[in-house]
Amino acid sequence: MTETTTTLIATHSGTFHADDVFGVGILMGVFPSHRLVRTRKQELIETANFVVDVGGVWDAASGRFDHHQRGFDGARPARESDGAILPGVGYASAGLVWAAHGAEYVQAWAERGGHALDAAAVADIVRSIDHSLVQYLDMVDTGQADVAPGIFGLSSLIAQLNTHWLEEKGLDAAGRAQLLETRFLEAIAITRKFLDHALSRKVAQLRAMDTVRQAPRLLGGRVLHLQEGGMPWTHVVLHEMPHVMFVIYPDSDGNQHQIKTVPVEAGSFIARMDLPEAWAGLREADLAAVNGVADSVFCHLNLFIGGARSFEGALRMAELALADKAAA
Repeated sequence: MTETTTTLIATHSGTFHADDVFGVGILMGVFPSHRLVRTRKQELIETANFVVDVGGVWDAASGRFDHHQRGFDGARPARESDGAILPGVGYASAGLVWAAHGAEYVQAWAERGGHALDAAAVADIVRSIDHSLVQYLDMVDTGQADVAPGIFGLSSLIAQLNTHWLEEKGLDAAGRAQLLETRFLEAIAITRKFLDHALSRKVAQLRAMDTVRQAPRLLGGRVLHLQEGGMPWTHVVLHEMPHVMFVIYPDSDGNQHQIKTVPVEAGSFIARMDLPEAWAGLREADLAAVNGVADSVFCHLNLFIGGARSFEGALRMAELALADKAAA
């Protein structure tokens, strides 16, 4: 994006939250040539190109992203859950800005990093980030849910960066405002760092999908062999490979090949098929004595991952695991 003028971004002064921090941070990423003003003075707010979390207006076309005004009912589309239609998560300013400018942020980030993303990939990333991050910022800000206990969670951690009375002691009004301004910018930098890493992971996942699809499937299609370690494979295997029980890949150090179980769904600790119970918690010679694979390295106590020095050893472990379940 080419800019010829400085974009004025306004948000409220005083205590900040992840909601306004995120919204302002997105606009700063989209418009690198910007000036930020934190104020509650209406005459200053009206001069801004973009206004976040203040001003009493929601109108994306004119750059207004507030959700506090009477009658505001902005929300994501309704969704289906267990046959019931549930209302979509209501918007706070973070979600309003992301819905309007998330695609531009992703595209600007991709251009800086040298990633070529088509429109479909950008849209997929925007939806994914909203689902995994932004909606939760909105839920906390609007009181729809307390999604993390204590100070655990991005919203709560960002709130910790606000100044407190002991830090403000001895400062005049200008000094307190300047300290809070500094903390606000720190909060934006931290939030954008987490966001940008999330974007990087999502792009890596998208890039990996075709590689995973084309990887060889062994032992009757029940074992997937990835020739690179660290390749994100769960989404493709869960949704496109119902017969795959184990995935084999080299570990990051290149010292062994690991065999990993496939969960029944994303995030689940229940696997389609566990490694044999007799291997649980064993290592090296103790494991080799039980399974007969001379270069065995380990099997986790919870039976979701194991390893051998060679690919052939890991494949033999997979073969034995499949046979063990077939005999049970």
